[in-house]
Amino acid sequence: MRITFVAPHVRIAGGVRAILTYADRLARRGHAVTVVVPAKGSLSAWWRNLKGAEPDWVPGFQPRVRWVGDLSASSLPDGDVIVATAWQTARPVNAAPARCGRKFYLIQHYESLYHGKPEEVDRTYTYPLRKMVISTWLKEIMREKFQSDAELLVTPVDPALFSRLDPGPDDGLARVLMLRHDYAWKGVADGLEAVRRVKARHPEVRLVGFGVKRARQREAYDEYYENLPQERLAWLYSRCPIYLCPSWDEGLGMPSMEAMACGAALVTYDNGGCRDYALDGRTALVARRRDVAELAEKLELLVGDPALRAKLAREGMALIKREFDWERAVAKMEGLFRADSS
Repeated sequence: MRITFVAPHVRIAGGVRAILTYADRLARRGHAVTVVVPAKGSLSAWWRNLKGAEPDWVPGFQPRVRWVGDLSASSLPDGDVIVATAWQTARPVNAAPARCGRKFYLIQHYESLYHGKPEEVDRTYTYPLRKMVISTWLKEIMREKFQSDAELLVTPVDPALFSRLDPGPDDGLARVLMLRHDYAWKGVADGLEAVRRVKARHPEVRLVGFGVKRARQREAYDEYYENLPQERLAWLYSRCPIYLCPSWDEGLGMPSMEAMACGAALVTYDNGGCRDYALDGRTALVARRRDVAELAEKLELLVGDPALRAKLAREGMALIKREFDWERAVAKMEGLFRADSS
């Protein structure tokens, strides 16, 4: 099949990793896959195409990357399947001519909450595109808010990148890892406050931060890793026995799943997307959404109970490896593309 993914960008991000991984694995199955990406104007697109600019953080990327000055119909290639991957790409895919192929929409968050004008984003969920969602929470939103069915494709974790490594000797410190992000809904302020409360009673706690950008509140972190190379993330996850996710809402929450795959015990808000893997008391400890006091209580429970921490880490890692597999996910997407042609 000739398959086109229309991506908003190819910078490092969890949702973009999923798009590029599907594209790459489908290409390795013998399909002709193109990733269309808007540049800042036609001159920038021409220059990027001339250089062969590709996502260098995805080693050996197989699909063709086609940079375009805009997402008009003339910029989209002929194909059998075309996939929108974010709300900004849904309208051009919906308007694409029949020569571009059957139309799909990979939905990775309820973007109306935080991206774009809510009415404009919501409108994209009413388009006659075949929907694929990455969590049960998103499937329920599509059904309840838009009376629309969607296929569930939970994004797996790549074991080649995210598996437990030897963390080295135990130094007696309880390292809590948390992602730093500029978006308020990522809950960084909530996470910092929860850790502050726990640290007051547990001086062995160390807050470890990581993110693409430098932290503005460096004094809040005992350690901070800026723009760590992708191949070093497993080391960081494995080094920290607890992963804290204070996000208010997540389409799925890949960093939490990556940390679990590397043997960290998860403490998280009930952010919607986590419900496919964060089972309270079994594979994680889950606090009510935006309840900082309960988040701190759950975190303190894990800090003070090594046996519980080990149990959750063990069960969480097993679930991530057992339930979510890239070969199965790609085969399902491929099957959806084929079935829709009959």
